Amino acid sequence: MATLKEVQTKIGSVKKTKQITSAMKMVATSRLRGAQESMEAFKPYASKFSEVLGSIAGKAGEDASPLLVPREEAKKVNIILCTSDRGLCGGFNGNLIEKADKFIKESLQDKEVSFTCFGKRGRDWARKSGMTIEDEYLDVVGGQFDFSVASTSGQKLINNFLEEAVDEVYLVCSEFKSLARQEPVVKQILPIPPIEVEETDGSAATDDGVYLAEHICEPSSDELLGEMLPKNIFIQIYDALLQTSTSEHASRMRAMENATKACEDMIDELQTIFNKTRQAGITADLMDIVGGAEALNG
Repeated sequence: MATLKEVQTKIGSVKKTKQITSAMKMVATSRLRGAQESMEAFKPYASKFSEVLGSIAGKAGEDASPLLVPREEAKKVNIILCTSDRGLCGGFNGNLIEKADKFIKESLQDKEVSFTCFGKRGRDWARKSGMTIEDEYLDVVGGQFDFSVASTSGQKLINNFLEEAVDEVYLVCSEFKSLARQEPVVKQILPIPPIEVEETDGSAATDDGVYLAEHICEPSSDELLGEMLPKNIFIQIYDALLQTSTSEHASRMRAMENATKACEDMIDELQTIFNKTRQAGITADLMDIVGGAEALNG
């Protein structure tokens, strides 16, 4: 049985760990609030851009942009993998890496796969797996970043696609559903999938059933679409980074909350052991006293 001193030392260590996990939870909560506000603020712009793009796509021809034309045979595939730079966020990074690995094994067999990595965790996994890393962007997810990060990386991918250095580009990121639910998803961004447009009588319906006027294009739809499609890719990458960043903070907050509760349970258990050990020591001392008294009386 452990001595009182050993149990007291363990209790002190667990209490210090609890203080650390509690502080990390508070930091993650604060950062989550900022990341969630940025994500929510970007949604109206992305939604309106998608609405206008869908309207223009319905007027443009099928070959309005080379970014819309799929290759006859896709042999070279690039995967944008969004993970965090730090750990202590539960299974957040593991789920994203597992999603990418499963996607490669099921859908990209016999193809040349390369990676564009956002975050150290995904980069390290790609290196260990012997994957080709075209680009890496560290200290982005979970930190402060602006739209230029998405436009820079997106433009490189567009250039590679137009130069036929890559045939397809997929995005693996975390989709933020709620504080308790974040799902890893795979999206194709190049070539741009067909843009679905609802057939209406020359107008677009909103969620409230109100029909909006048809968009008037100046210059032509084909020219405008050629300018908007690259920006659509930048928007998708930026939105993925925002959602992944928010998901990381939510996962870390939940992980630190669980760790704090585990520390509390350990402290209660160690305190019970401490009380039992102290009581056993007291009982042993009393038995020694009684035994000595009995010996003197005998």
